[in-house]
Order: sequence, then structure tokens, then C-alpha cells
Amino acid sequence: MGAESGSSASLELDLEHYVVPAPTTSAMVYAANLTETPRSLKRTGVFSGTDGTTIPRPSSKDGHTSNDRPATIKEMEVIVPDLSRMPSGSAMAESKSVGTFSSLQKQDSYRGLLVDRGVGSPRLVKSPSITSFTLDLKPDSDAKNMMPAAAGAVAAGAVADQMLGPKEDRHLAIVLVGLPARGKTFTAAKLTRYLRWLGHDTKHFNVGKYRRLKHGSNQSADFFRGDNPEGLEARNEVAALAMEDMTAWMQEGGQVGIFDATNSSRQRRNMLMKMAEGKCKIIFLETICNDRKIIERNIRLKVQQSPDYAEEPDFEAGYRDFKNRLDNYEKVYEPVEEGSYIKMIDMVSGNGGQIQVNNISGYLPGRIVFFLVNTHLTPRPIFLTRHGESLYNVRGRIGGDTAISEAGELYAKKLANFVEKRLKNEKAASIWTSTLQRTILTASPIAGFPKIQWRALDEINAGVCDGMTYEEIKKNMPEEYESRKKDKLRYRYPRGESYLDVIQRLEPVIIELERQRAPVVVVSHQAVLRALYAYFADRPLKEVPHIETPLHTIIEIQMGVTGVQEKRYKLM
Repeated sequence: MGAESGSSASLELDLEHYVVPAPTTSAMVYAANLTETPRSLKRTGVFSGTDGTTIPRPSSKDGHTSNDRPATIKEMEVIVPDLSRMPSGSAMAESKSVGTFSSLQKQDSYRGLLVDRGVGSPRLVKSPSITSFTLDLKPDSDAKNMMPAAAGAVAAGAVADQMLGPKEDRHLAIVLVGLPARGKTFTAAKLTRYLRWLGHDTKHFNVGKYRRLKHGSNQSADFFRGDNPEGLEARNEVAALAMEDMTAWMQEGGQVGIFDATNSSRQRRNMLMKMAEGKCKIIFLETICNDRKIIERNIRLKVQQSPDYAEEPDFEAGYRDFKNRLDNYEKVYEPVEEGSYIKMIDMVSGNGGQIQVNNISGYLPGRIVFFLVNTHLTPRPIFLTRHGESLYNVRGRIGGDTAISEAGELYAKKLANFVEKRLKNEKAASIWTSTLQRTILTASPIAGFPKIQWRALDEINAGVCDGMTYEEIKKNMPEEYESRKKDKLRYRYPRGESYLDVIQRLEPVIIELERQRAPVVVVSHQAVLRALYAYFADRPLKEVPHIETPLHTIIEIQMGVTGVQEKRYKLM
């Protein structure tokens, strides 16, 4: 009862007193082990070793044997209106990829497809004079008549772009390049998480995982010498296997493959480009770091976490071996100067650095460059919390812009005490709220930090259902109730929004959160926090509407070089 008193003394206890179990594990997992399971090495559920023995097939973090997504293929037709045959003025254009009608203005006599990207400004895409295209896309297999995931939210523009280029441009391969301990796998995992969250079917292929399964994890530094023909052949072999798996997955409907390896020689990169001809477009992503302190830190983390040294009890012996491996790579390393590429130079420290871009064009590559410009490895926490209980929460009504209840006011005081205690030494921290009064009132007792209101953080727009209870919707709008029940992710309230629309408008918030180097407290709403949490936790889009985000609970997301970890505090 004392903890519910609302007095300033109610948080004098250690904050650990309020910790509750998180719904997902926060144990540290080596990032490369979470990448795609090598299909080319499968043999009835096991992998074959070099000595003919079988290796048990590894499980992913959720207990399944593979993180492969459902692989059904569906044909989608998009109608491109011929404006020359339309009357002047405004017209209506149908985009079957999104399933809505949008007003289309005639502009300077060129034809185009107006893509409804949910809320926000529409996007006019140049098109040839043909009036229809067909494109194979891959939606979830368990729902009927759904738009493809990649057609939702921001990804709608990318779908339109893909239809207008050569076949290989419909699939994109981001090929990592760089010396060991330069943050390639971390960057690959982060980019994979971002693109999946936006709705692009993306997979991360790690060549080191192929090598360990094919040739064992106890290879010494000599295996990586440039003048070791057997080792070079073995490493090129597993790289080719990974590339074959990635292009095969793309032919089944996959969109973006992240190819994670050193790829440090022109010979290796030429091999990959030849394998990709006519199948996918390659962009090289080279990570360069000249900060010796960061390299040293990454080397130690690598020796501690990598399966390559799991059977080496002596840390110093493993450290020396990895340094020798690094020396072998440095002797033959050739920077990228060919093809389309992005170079990240000293970006990991968060203290400047630069990005060089060569021959990069298109919607999706542009989004990737913008994301990479704003990412860094500076450790900092991000706190997600819903507003205190509102008057509509008490009445079971959705939406609205009501004040908070007495319980909500109590939580606002407790939240202020929590922030004061947890962030007392973080002078650069900030508080972000939506523009709705229940979040502003919840954050109002917090003193000493700047407060920023984001319209993008407003709750999902319930349209004509705003202010209703779910029982009233079920009674008065049974078809809408059933449609939402069948597919909460894609269901759009009449004159309102879907979860995919919310994800679209949250992209600038994600970019800004990635850019921040100080802690941020986000006070928002259930649907919005579900979408934000799904990004950090790398949860599939179909799970977003069902993520648990209870009232009066703070979710702490710790971001840093070792990945993302989570802790939850239940204050009431």
C-alpha cells in the first residue's frame, strides 16, 4: 500500500523493486547466430560436417529451427491510369496494392501512379504508358485477400519503384565489406531490423555461420591467410553457398538480402557480382574504422562472444589468434572502388565520421543511406510508457482526447519520481509526448528536462469509431468488427488508420531516436508503443497489434554496441 501512496518517498526504494519480467528474453546472443539458417547445408534437418558426421540443426531464439518467414507467392496487379485519356482537373486513381482510392491531380502532362501511403503526403511515381503491371509479392500465408506486407506503410512507394525497373532491380542485395571487428554484423542486424519493420521482406545471411557449419568453428588464424589456397578455396565455397541461398530466396519472393562477410578482395566481390547478374541488384556497404580504441573493444567482444572461440578457455590465447587473423586480412584488403557502394567511415563512434555514396539511386537505397547516416553505437537508454489511465480508459472507450483519471494523476507523479531518480545524472535527456492531453498531463510533473510534442506519436486514428466501445462497434458495425478481428495489422478504421499507417508515420520518430545520444522518455499510446517496441525488439509485423504494453509500466530499451536489451518497471 505504501508504494501506491503517490508520495515522493514512494520511489525511495531501489528501482529494481519495481522490475517485472519482460515478455522476451534479454539474454545476450551472438548476432551472427540469429541470421538465416543455411539452406544449402541442410540434409533432412541436420547439417553435414566436413568429416561426414552430422551436426544438429541449431534453433533460433524463439525455439524454432529457422527464422524463415512463410514463403507463399501472390500476384498483385496495380492499375496505372493514363492521364491523357482522363478529363482535366482531379480524378480518382485506384491503387490495388493499398486498396484505397486517392485524389489524383493532372500534372504537366506526365502519367503516374498515385500511391496511397496511409497518412502523410501521397507520392507520384513516374511510369511508362503501359496501363497495368504484374508483380510477384509474398504476403503472409494465413490470411486471405490481404495486401502484401511490403505494400503497407512506407513500403508502398518502394513497391511502385520496383515495378518500373529491370527484373533484377526488384531484389536488392546489401553486401557488407570490411575488416573483422569493424561492426559489420552489428550494422547488418540493425539494417535488417529497420527494413523488416518498414514491411520489406529482409533476411540476414552471415557467411561466418556457413563456414562454422561446413568446416567447424575451431579454425586457427592460418585458415584465413591470403597465401593459404586451401583456406581461400574453402572460404570462397561457403560464400558462394550463402549467395546461392540468398538469390534462391529472392526468386521465391524475398526482397532485400543482407550478405554479411569481410568480402575484402576484388576477386571475391567480382564472384558475387557475377552470381547476382540478372537476379538482384548489389550495393556494397563498406565499414571503415580508424579508431584504435573502438577496434580494440570490438576485438575483445568478438573473442568473448564468437563461437569461433567458445572452446578456447584461455582468453589471451584467443585474443592473440584473432589479432593474427586480423593481420592476415589486412595484408590482402582492397577497399571498394567498383559498382554501387556506400562507405561508412568512422561512423560507429557517433562523433562525426562520413558516408561516401557512389552510384546509388532509387527509393529503397535512398532510405537505407538516410538510416545509416543517423545510426551510431553510443550506449543510451530509451524509455517507453503509456500515458496514465485516462477517463476513456475507465469507460472502455477508444480514441478521444480526454484528461487522465485520479489513478492516471498518481502515475504521473510516480513517473516524475522515476525519471528524477533514474536520469538524475543525464542532463541532456528529453521527454517526448504526443499532442493529446493525456500524454501531456502525464509528463507535466517531470521537471528539469525539455519536453517535445510529436503529432506522429498520437494514438491510432479510430476514424468514425472514435469514442466508441468495442461492444458498441460489434453491435452497430458488425462487419467492421469482424474485419478488424481477422487482421488487426492491416485493418483500417473507416476514415481512420491501420497499424501499418501508424508505422509509416513513426519512421521519422525511429530515425530521431536512432540519432539521439542522450536518454529519451517517450510518453505515448498503446498502438504507437506497440509499433515502436516491435522495431527495437525485432518482432514480426503480424505480432505488432498483439504486443503487451500495459498501463503504468515503463519499458527501458538499452541500446549499445552489444545490441538491444530490455527491462520493465511496473510502478502501479
